Amino acid sequence: MAEAHKKGLNAELVANDLEHCCRSEAACGQCQGAACTIGYARQCILNYQMDPKKEVPNGTEHIPTMDFKVFDELELETAIAHILKECKDCKEDHTENCIINVIRNCYEVGLLGDAHPYEGSALQYLMYLKNHFPERSEHIAEIYTLAKEQD
Repeated sequence: MAEAHKKGLNAELVANDLEHCCRSEAACGQCQGAACTIGYARQCILNYQMDPKKEVPNGTEHIPTMDFKVFDELELETAIAHILKECKDCKEDHTENCIINVIRNCYEVGLLGDAHPYEGSALQYLMYLKNHFPERSEHIAEIYTLAKEQD
């Protein structure tokens, strides 16, 4: 039996962020559903809302990394900050197919072009971003800090 997140996941926040990141059929012509990085993440969060399990079976393997749509960068940065806030900082208990990791990877593909390593710590990840994507990291860290303060 798959386990649920210990502290839960604010699925409403994630779904709202995904809605803001989606380019809609007006921009894309026709919804590609799970063939789109945001569409795949939306499917994952819908599945989570129906059956809140920590893991997405083979989740990272199914992320459409060849989706080259251009998304709103500020919306993706905000979404990354929010999903980091949802991270349980599991460190050595981190799994690649954790719902939070899968959705964060989808945002990364849309913003950074590919999924990036995560070691179960939001602060380590922010440091990684600062070293590899300094132009993105400041805004993400700022929103993350604000979101943590509001908890």
